[in-house]
Amino acid sequence: MYKAPSGVKLFADDTLSGEDYRFMAYVSEYGKSYGTVAEFMFRKGQFVARHNEIEAFNADANNTHTVGHNIFSDKTYAEMKKLNGYKAVAKESNAVILEETNEASVDWRTKNAVTPVKNQAQCGSCWAFSTTGAVEGANAIKTGSLKSFSEQQLVSCSKQNSGCNGGLMDYAFQYIKSAPLELEANYPYTSGAGRVSSCTYNKSKGVGTVSAFTDVQVGSASQMKAALSSKGPVSIAIEADQMAFQSYTSGVITSGCGQNLDHGVLAVGYGTLDGQEFVLVKNSWGPSWGDSGYVRLGLATNSCGFLNAASYPSA
Repeated sequence: MYKAPSGVKLFADDTLSGEDYRFMAYVSEYGKSYGTVAEFMFRKGQFVARHNEIEAFNADANNTHTVGHNIFSDKTYAEMKKLNGYKAVAKESNAVILEETNEASVDWRTKNAVTPVKNQAQCGSCWAFSTTGAVEGANAIKTGSLKSFSEQQLVSCSKQNSGCNGGLMDYAFQYIKSAPLELEANYPYTSGAGRVSSCTYNKSKGVGTVSAFTDVQVGSASQMKAALSSKGPVSIAIEADQMAFQSYTSGVITSGCGQNLDHGVLAVGYGTLDGQEFVLVKNSWGPSWGDSGYVRLGLATNSCGFLNAASYPSA
């Protein structure tokens, strides 16, 4: 827990308020450490503001999901935006209409096609994690063997993209066509602090392949389900800069998200919860975020805009 410098009081008097206790419990739970008292008080202010938003959201019976505190509760929205590195400006459409599916639910985690939740940390590399997740799935389906591929290779070597300053999954798929991905173990992620090292790719170690990539028809829930059912995990873009997403804990998000795409994630299945159809999404903010690193987005409402820019690779 944070300890103030000798002789410095963190609070105005010796009587701690409910806010004080909640924040100190938060600091302890998440192992937070702040360099100065000014930083401590600033982060407390952010936490209190987020706490009030969470309380108000959960009190609204119209909401179909719940929100709560996580490791980001002391961050500003501007700081959180740095994690959202999806760049949509160059997205081109090459959708192929798939035969619709009758499967009620799909979960590629149960079919050994999804690696454990990863953590991009303080780098706008979401696009790289979305890409590797889709390629991991496509290669696992093709070969019967699930392998974890290198995000760092994409961050450092995919020059059409901009490393920690963002990118586009399509550019990454295109790059992998001629530069198969190395294993995570061979080329580990080092950009968690926002720094991008120079490219050290060794093509002889490349094993994660992409032969082609295809878009899902924009705005079509049935085509998203068809892609997830017949092709595997799908790279999607969403809006992730709202509290309704950032503080998600359970349920199905059907409102409060927006559709200004800024974050790359991975759809790994779909189903129904409490009468709400959803797509199951793997995020890259670590397993302590959301529901063990996952979030459910409402299909009928195109929550967070996930139907607006989706694509899947072929291994």
